[in-house]
Amino acid sequence: MAALFSVLRHRDFRLLWLAGLASVLGDRIVTVALALFVIDLTGNPTDLGLVLAAHAIPLVAFMLIGGIWADRVPRHRLMVLTDLVRFVLHGALAALIITGEVAIWQVVLIEALFGTAEAFFRPASTALVPQTVPEPEIQEANALVGMSNNVCEFVGPALATALVLGVGAGEAFAVDAATFLVSAALLVRMSPRRREAAAGAELAGGEEPESVIAQLRVGYEEVRARAWVWGTLIAACALVFFGLAPWFVLGPVVAEENYGGTDVYGIVTAALGAGTIVGSIVGIRWRPRHPMRDGLILGSIWCPMAVAYALGAPLEFVLPFAVVGGFGFSLFDVWWLTALAERIPPDRLSRVSSYDWMISLGLLPVGYLLAGPLADSIGAVEVLAVGSVLAMAAWLLALLPRETRALEQLPPARRTGEANTGEHWIGFPDV
Repeated sequence: MAALFSVLRHRDFRLLWLAGLASVLGDRIVTVALALFVIDLTGNPTDLGLVLAAHAIPLVAFMLIGGIWADRVPRHRLMVLTDLVRFVLHGALAALIITGEVAIWQVVLIEALFGTAEAFFRPASTALVPQTVPEPEIQEANALVGMSNNVCEFVGPALATALVLGVGAGEAFAVDAATFLVSAALLVRMSPRRREAAAGAELAGGEEPESVIAQLRVGYEEVRARAWVWGTLIAACALVFFGLAPWFVLGPVVAEENYGGTDVYGIVTAALGAGTIVGSIVGIRWRPRHPMRDGLILGSIWCPMAVAYALGAPLEFVLPFAVVGGFGFSLFDVWWLTALAERIPPDRLSRVSSYDWMISLGLLPVGYLLAGPLADSIGAVEVLAVGSVLAMAAWLLALLPRETRALEQLPPARRTGEANTGEHWIGFPDV
């Protein structure tokens, strides 16, 4: 645990971490508050799918533009601007709900604008982390950010439920709006360093093209040149479409059918969250020799857990399985972000991150929109179970490129510029 928090000695990372902690907690509150509010407002799960899609579509559509701007301007300042925009949007929604004047179309419009602002925030945030710590501590920084996000994932739903049921949905959105002000106040104080090179990639250098299309092409070429990147992104897109979208939309319905109450969905989600917290802590020091291979294998455990849940397996089996699934997926996330930070030219990292977000989430809106109608047609249990099987199959296809399986963790000499210290690799046996 001392190693976990030692990275906070760096002022800029400390400010970034605190800002992220505030805004992510607010986001996790809203994720649940939005679902509870929309269902209470209209009583129609299809409306919830529409609201979620309204947020996700512009998030995906504007992600590449957000990546270009995050590579053009100081990333922390772009994040401040998006925080202020999101403060205004959810502050307005809170006021509408509290005054009783809100309609579903207003929620859809506000969430669409919110998703647009978030599309500029995410690529900037991902690429800013390596600018706040020395190169050898990038994995530690990613792990701590992941751990705090996962803690928010664990605490946020409970806090949201307490707020919505205790004081009201409007107050929950007001709390979320306030977190963006806190985040902006912290980010504006940052002075992140310029990365002259990454451990596994120099600055790209040269004149950047002027046109947006040409700059998009630069980011695309960085992705296309690495099979371990584009193969994993395609697999993640399929996982989100077949697995995660049905989980978010149909998970409560399946809990009602199989276990007699939607509260079980919250319990299983909390178990997943507990696993992700443990995974982030372990990710501080665990550096397997083949991080992509090991991460993809561990990350796949989530899918059979979802199948067991969909089929109504005993909770005594599902809950430990959920903890292990969250643990594996969290480790994959730490190793993936570290691999990108160490191997992508620093002046192009936001654009690559924008492709990461866009491709990974590309089919999420479609999944949201299809999950409800498919469940009405063939059953929620069937959609979640079959979807989770397809998600696992697609996810493991990412292991097909040899470059993905063979990608090795950079040795200490590459990360620090010092002599190799003989770091001992720990991971799965080579196959």
